[in-house]
Formats: sequence, C-alpha cells, structure tokens
Amino acid sequence: MASATAGAGGRLRAFALNAYPFVVVGALWEMVARLGIFPPRLFPPLEEVAAALVRLTVAGILPHHAYETLLRLFAGFAIAAVAGVAVGIAMGRSRRAEDIFLPLVSIGAPIPGVAYAPLFMLWFGLGSFSTILLVGFVSAFPIIFNTWTGVKAVKEIWVRSAQAMGADNRQLFRQVILPGALPYILTGLRLGVAQAWRILVVVEMLAAVPWGLGWLIFGAREFLNTDVMLAGIFVIGLIGLTLEKHVFARLERYTVVRWGMMAS
Repeated sequence: MASATAGAGGRLRAFALNAYPFVVVGALWEMVARLGIFPPRLFPPLEEVAAALVRLTVAGILPHHAYETLLRLFAGFAIAAVAGVAVGIAMGRSRRAEDIFLPLVSIGAPIPGVAYAPLFMLWFGLGSFSTILLVGFVSAFPIIFNTWTGVKAVKEIWVRSAQAMGADNRQLFRQVILPGALPYILTGLRLGVAQAWRILVVVEMLAAVPWGLGWLIFGAREFLNTDVMLAGIFVIGLIGLTLEKHVFARLERYTVVRWGMMAS
C-alpha cells in the first residue's frame, strides 16, 4: 500500500513538473490578452482558442487536416530516416564515401528548406508527392550529419577489442559500431523530425494541397482567424510532444539507456 501511494505521488510530481511550464506560459498569455495590449482579433484569450479547437475537432475539420499532415510527415520522414542513416553510416565507415558525400551535404544543409520548394514543384508538380519528397530531402541532412558523427565517435579501443576477439565485419557493425553510434542517430532523428515539421507546414501552402495543418494555418491568416491559427499550432506542438515522449523517449529507454550508454 505504501509503495503504491509513493508511486502515485511520484507520478503526480512528474505530471506537475511537466505541466508547470505550460501553466506559466498560459497564465502570461491570458494576462497579455486580458490587458488589451493587442487587439483581441490578433491576440485572443485562451478560451477562444479552446473554443475554436473544440469546434473544429467536433466538425471533423481539424482531425482531417492533422491526418493529411501526418501522412506526409511520416512518409517524408521515413525516406529521410532510411536514406540519412544509410548515407551517414557509409560516410563514417568509408573514406571514399565521406569524400564524395560530405562536401555535398555541407553545401546543401545550410540552404533553407523552402528555397528548394520551387525546384521540387517544377520537377514533381504540385500536391502531396512533391511535398513528401521535399520533406524527406530536407530532413535527411541532420540525420546524415549526426549518424556520420556517431560512427566516427565510436571508440577505437572498442573496435580493436572486438577484432581481437575474432569479430568479422558484420558482427563488428551490429555489436559495436551501430550500438555506439545509436545515441547520435537518435539525436539526428529528433532533429530530422523538427526539420520535417518546419518545411512541411510552409510547403503545404505553397504546394496547393487541399488539406493539412499548414494549409489550415495559412488559410486562417487570410481572414485574421487567429484562434484557428493557434489551434492548428497547438495540434502541431501536441503531435511533436507525443512523438518525443512516446516514440523517441521509449526507443532511447529500451536501447541506449538499457545498455548503459546514456543516463535516463
């Protein structure tokens, strides 16, 4: 009984710690909105944002926009994850691959993702297909860089010890290189998701797709529906938080944390 009570208290404290920043930001937002520093049309109170969120959700509009955006996000990010990890590992393990890809990645990565949008639309047309390819292309850069760094950061003594114990190249990769580089790869995937969100929200408007959170936000701007814009932004943040807490954090906990390579 005491252990159950302690566990419940611990979960309550964890929830309070996680909720505290949002409560502070919400209170500051509400204070600014009530003081009338900005016109209510441009800076609505939280109750109007919540009302818009409920209204759009009940009508099925917001879930449809979120569904379309998630399809494009997951499709583009899957391309980026597979290609980025593969290229990053090749760069880390092969000097020739590093000489070929590193200059290209170093030039392409600093260019804003939206700058590539006109090219992708000319090459692949308007719509979801060009959007998915652009998301995959742009979000692959941080994955490549972090994977390459992780492979290069694997300690040489680990490699030499495995080779001394008779490990072949396949065993060396599976049991030494990949586990050692995994913390960096996970960081790259996190950065890749953030990059994917940034470019996707913008390109959904430019690519003339009929549905999507980006389309919703930019469309609401035309009519000064700030509450709708904020509702869309809230959904994007909620999805990002869910991915972080329930996908990346769990993956990290069941791999590198369990292996003792990172502190929980």
